[in-house]
Amino acid sequence: MFSKSGIFIFCVLLACVTATVAQQKSCKAKLAELPTIAELRGFRLGMTKDQVKALVPQAKFGHTNEFGIAKTSINPGFDPRIDMTNFADVRTISLDFLDGNVSSVWIGFENSFKWKTADEFVRGISQELSLPETWTTKGRTQSLNCADFQLSVSMIGGGPSLRLIDASADEAITQRRQEKEDNPEPAPEPPVVGDLKTKIFYPVDCEALKQVPEKNRVPFVNAAEAEKAGYKHVESCE
Repeated sequence: MFSKSGIFIFCVLLACVTATVAQQKSCKAKLAELPTIAELRGFRLGMTKDQVKALVPQAKFGHTNEFGIAKTSINPGFDPRIDMTNFADVRTISLDFLDGNVSSVWIGFENSFKWKTADEFVRGISQELSLPETWTTKGRTQSLNCADFQLSVSMIGGGPSLRLIDASADEAITQRRQEKEDNPEPAPEPPVVGDLKTKIFYPVDCEALKQVPEKNRVPFVNAAEAEKAGYKHVESCE
């Protein structure tokens, strides 16, 4: 029989061994080290839009938003112009761009794909990319965080899907959104209308503006522009 102190020491040692093994198996791979594999269909993180067009000439890119993000989706089976040779068993490909480069690749496969389940896909993609099988599960998604990228696998529409994310790009997007939230742009100043005869300007909703003849009205972008032109703010709108 183990004493209480012996059991405690044993548990501590077991925890240390478990932590050491987990650390040894953690994913330290980097994007630059990933091999080219058929499952990614030629797509990779960091590609330019021109490189995507070279792979799929029919690809069209969405508007780039204020954070530098643009998106596109490619549906090989629904566009007869796309050569299906490279896209067998592929339902949809979605790409995210940051500053013109691919920051996320999502590929949804048909249920006819060689790896039928998420578990099979995780085992298969781990072997193809030489990655440890230390994936974590949250809900219906299994994910693996590596040195500078993340992989996730889930089942959608009866088939497996794979998402590959550039961690540095994802971090940059989060930072830009936080900066936008922390430093919101001030609301634009409302337009005003000046009286050419009196050199007084009025807010557009000012009641006194109704007394100014249309022929004497001069529109200004804001009060600052009106003041720069030599106009003064009306004392009262009553």
